[in-house]
Amino acid sequence: MTKTLLRSGDLDDFQAVGGGGQAVFDSALQIRETLRLRKQLALVDCLAIPQVNDENDRVAWYAPVEGKAITWKAADNDTRERALRYLHSTFDSALALSRKSLQSGKTAQQLFGALLEKALQFPGENHVYLVDGKPVITFWGFINLNENAREDVLACLTLPEPEPVIEQLPEPPAETLPEPVMFSDGDKPLFSPAPPLPEPPFTPVEMSEPEPEIVIPLIPEAQPQPEKTTPAPRRRRIPLWSLPLAAVVVAAVAVPLLWKQSAPAEVPVTVAAETPAPVELPAPADLPKLTAGLPLHQADVVKSKEEKVEENAKPAEEPVVIAAIPKDALVMDAGQIKAGTTRFLNGSWRVLGDIKDPTGKVPSLRYQIQNNKGTARVVHGNNIVCRAEIFSGLHQNGELQIKSRGAARCADGSRYPMPEITCKAGTSDVAQCTGRYDARTIVPLTFKKTGA
Repeated sequence: MTKTLLRSGDLDDFQAVGGGGQAVFDSALQIRETLRLRKQLALVDCLAIPQVNDENDRVAWYAPVEGKAITWKAADNDTRERALRYLHSTFDSALALSRKSLQSGKTAQQLFGALLEKALQFPGENHVYLVDGKPVITFWGFINLNENAREDVLACLTLPEPEPVIEQLPEPPAETLPEPVMFSDGDKPLFSPAPPLPEPPFTPVEMSEPEPEIVIPLIPEAQPQPEKTTPAPRRRRIPLWSLPLAAVVVAAVAVPLLWKQSAPAEVPVTVAAETPAPVELPAPADLPKLTAGLPLHQADVVKSKEEKVEENAKPAEEPVVIAAIPKDALVMDAGQIKAGTTRFLNGSWRVLGDIKDPTGKVPSLRYQIQNNKGTARVVHGNNIVCRAEIFSGLHQNGELQIKSRGAARCADGSRYPMPEITCKAGTSDVAQCTGRYDARTIVPLTFKKTGA
């Protein structure tokens, strides 16, 4: 029977979790089968069925039950509230089974308990679907990159509190006084209305206003106006700063030179300090005639021999060339290395190198590291998957070292050798790495960032 495809994605886009030295995803099908044998059918129906492609880098998740599938966000609040209560009850039973298995004396039971506790983790609400109203979780056993496992697994599915509805109360009607009721005994009323009060007498009072005095302004006698005379035009004095700048500079330079040439070198010239006589400045229209014979050109600065020697002795500055950082490259941040931290290594990495397995194929090597700990995943030969635990650290000389705890364990029961990686900061702090398999096998490696 064909199952409904809910979601698919790249394994490198998420971080796998696990327990007991093993990832949950490596034993996903075995976990579902063990839960089915233990009659945990409600939890089995909440966990989607994973299926990996031939390249072992993408996984598709299928619904374990039949029905119409919608996303968590597409459902209404009532449906999501019922599904959330169902998940809380199911996950509580799963955690109780996990604690019971961890207390068992058998190693296999303890491993199952550790994996079941981590299997309940998932990246977020975008990975939860409702199939015929029942919740189904995809990418269970994974969390988002650079994030930690949530203590409250279902915290991301918490529903928002409804906004309070404020009802407007109707305004009370205006109070009206009841009209007086007249009870009569025959033709005579029992209560007669009070007679109207007499109006006070009104006596008009005459108001007398004083008559305004009439003031007639006196017209002054016409005074003879003096005749208007045209003022004599004032002669403007042209300030010194209004002269053209070039004429002033040339005059200042040329006069000392001409004076020096005309005076004999042997006879000292003594100039008596006299009060300069006032000079009448020419009109602006006569300036072009005065400056016509002067050599008006831009003055050049003549450098001495010592300055020329110093300029020739200085080496020519070469342009600084900044090398472009390759996309998704591993950059060893100098500040973090000085502080002794390796936060720049957190994430998922694809390791590329000139390596071939005995079948002649290039193996796929991927590292997933968080806070100097992680896992390595190798796919070689006929799609044989191997995994190993790794750890990293900084040497005193600033080198980055990544090692594994022995050879990687493969799905077919074999072992695959893992390299000891050493990285140094190169141009623009881009990591230059080498992998050492043994004393004779050392190959250059390149780290490429994968995932979001």
